[in-house]
Amino acid sequence: MRDKKYLERLSIQFPTAADAATEIINLSSALYLPKGTEHFITDIHGEYEPFLHILKNGSGSIRKKIEEEFKGSLSMKEKKSLATLIYYPEQKLAQIESTEEDLDDWYKTTIYRLVRVNRRIASKYTRSRVRKELPRDYAYIIEELLSEKEEVEDKEAYYNGIISAIISTKRARHFVIAFCNLIQRLAVDRIHILGDLFDRGPGAHIILDTLLGFDNVDFQWGNHDICWMGAASGSLACIAS
Repeated sequence: MRDKKYLERLSIQFPTAADAATEIINLSSALYLPKGTEHFITDIHGEYEPFLHILKNGSGSIRKKIEEEFKGSLSMKEKKSLATLIYYPEQKLAQIESTEEDLDDWYKTTIYRLVRVNRRIASKYTRSRVRKELPRDYAYIIEELLSEKEEVEDKEAYYNGIISAIISTKRARHFVIAFCNLIQRLAVDRIHILGDLFDRGPGAHIILDTLLGFDNVDFQWGNHDICWMGAASGSLACIAS
């Protein structure tokens, strides 16, 4: 059989007919969802800070989702502040915690806003895909906040109870950071590196380590990358260049 080697490989990942059928159903349903955001990035040249900023803001897609979700309900300053929080949660929280008088109320409002942004971004994915990206420590809590509980009569009280518990147990800061990182990851479905990741800048290794944390990444090596790989392999010509 011509395709036997492919079937053998697939049988490792999907050992039973039920496993294979479930994956087929998931993939088929995904065809009817909106297309995810794809990054096409080239000529990075080891400049890791601009590269990481592009990843954090989803090449502008996160700000766009904030605009769509809160159009007319938040001021430009509030939307900008929320976007900055999502991009750089640790730094923004340090600033907020030093200036905000009622921190518990701020956390409550902010978590609600993050839930709304995350729901909008996650709408282009299947639940199984979103579930794979959830941070382990808060997976159950985030899934509850993102899901629509039709069977719950008083939804506001239900969600208020979850958020109040997060705040009262002193986990709000960690939760917000995890939530912001989740939004960053869901904002981009696939990353395409179109050559020249290496050379010039000091942080190609940081970029590679970051990309290893993403599932959907593909590379097209450029001449600078080939030269670096040749140098690492001991080519004197590549080392000299």
